[in-house]
Amino acid sequence: MKSKIMKIIRVATVAPIMALLTMLLLFFYRKSIFGNTINLFLSILFLTVLPLLAYPLQRFMPHYKDQGRKGQRNLAIVFAVLGYLFGCISCFFSKAPITMWIIYLEYLLSGLLIFAFTKFFHRKASGHSCGVAGPIALMVTLGVPALIPGILLLALVCWASISMKRHTFGQLVGGTVIPIAVLILLVNII
Repeated sequence: MKSKIMKIIRVATVAPIMALLTMLLLFFYRKSIFGNTINLFLSILFLTVLPLLAYPLQRFMPHYKDQGRKGQRNLAIVFAVLGYLFGCISCFFSKAPITMWIIYLEYLLSGLLIFAFTKFFHRKASGHSCGVAGPIALMVTLGVPALIPGILLLALVCWASISMKRHTFGQLVGGTVIPIAVLILLVNII
């Protein structure tokens, strides 16, 4: 039973699902963040749909299909970063509000840092904790009362990840710090 609960926690909190929940909560609490409903739909497309496509498409991509979980993780990072990049491009062409730029840039820069740590520095920062901590930090920064529930959710994700031996404590801390640091930087620059 415990392993089923841990697996449910991990599946329900993958970054694209957290992005979907975040965009819906932001739209509910602060509709003006999006400027218009089209930006909501685009954010769901680029932050949720495109990144989730990595999972079913892995079996059709020769470079990734025989790599198991490692290939799945790497392909998910690629699809996520592509989605985040397309989101930034859509902001440029749609003249989206600055808040949309902050959302996409936070995802893009966090994704690139996770990618860089994994590929170039051979340090695995948890994309899972990044995908939970980033949305929580975004919601709190943009005025959604999500701090306490967010911390509790992040604690559950860390517990499940460590218990399932998917990440070490250090990897979870790294994945949590990256999006928070990126968001602090963006808010102070923009």
